[in-house]
Amino acid sequence: MIDNIQWLGHGSFFIQGPPLIYINPWRVARSIFHADVILVGHHHAEHYSPADINKLRGTETRIITNEQVAKEIDHCTILRPWQSVQIDRAGIKAIPAYSPKGWQHPQSDGGLGFLISLNYYDIYYAGDTDITEEMGRIRPDIAILPIDGNGTLNVLNAAEVVKQMRPRWVIPCNWGPGDENNVRLFQQEVGGRAEVIIPTLVP
Repeated sequence: MIDNIQWLGHGSFFIQGPPLIYINPWRVARSIFHADVILVGHHHAEHYSPADINKLRGTETRIITNEQVAKEIDHCTILRPWQSVQIDRAGIKAIPAYSPKGWQHPQSDGGLGFLISLNYYDIYYAGDTDITEEMGRIRPDIAILPIDGNGTLNVLNAAEVVKQMRPRWVIPCNWGPGDENNVRLFQQEVGGRAEVIIPTLVP
C-alpha cells in the first residue's frame, strides 16, 4: 500500500486506488484521469486550490471537506470531526486538525485530517495540525505528518506522535527544497519506531 501513495509537493498527495484519491491538490498537472475522491482539509491556499480541484474534477468526483470550504465549492460532501463516509472500497473518516496553542490553525476553523481505510490499511493524513488530544485515539498503519512547525507539528513533535501512534510507516510532509536537514533529523528522531519514507516528487 505504501507504494500507492505519491507526494505532489508540500501537503498534497494522491493515493492510487481504486478509488483514486487526491488530498489537498495544489499545483498539480491536469490529468486524463479524473479523481474519484478529492479531500480538502481546510481553506488555506496551499491546501485549498479551486483551480487544481477543477483540473481533477469529473462529473462523478466526490469532494469531501469541511463547512468553510464547502461554502465556496458546489456539490461537496461535508464531514464534521469523526464523521465518516464509504466510497467504493475506501472508508474516509474526518479527524480534527488544529493547533491547540497557536493562532494559525484554531480549532474554530474546523480544519480536518483524514483517516483513510483502504485495502486493509489505515492511512492517517494529519493535515495542518499540532499535537492534539484526539490523536491518542488513532492507530494507523501509515501516518503522513507535517514537520514544518508552521502552526503544525515540528520535527520533534512529529516524532513524538510516531512514538504514540506506532505506525509501521511514516511520511513527512509540508517541506520542500532546502528542508532536507529537517527531514534527516526527523528520520533520526523516529529511529526504529517506524520506517520513515522520504517522498520524492512525481515527475
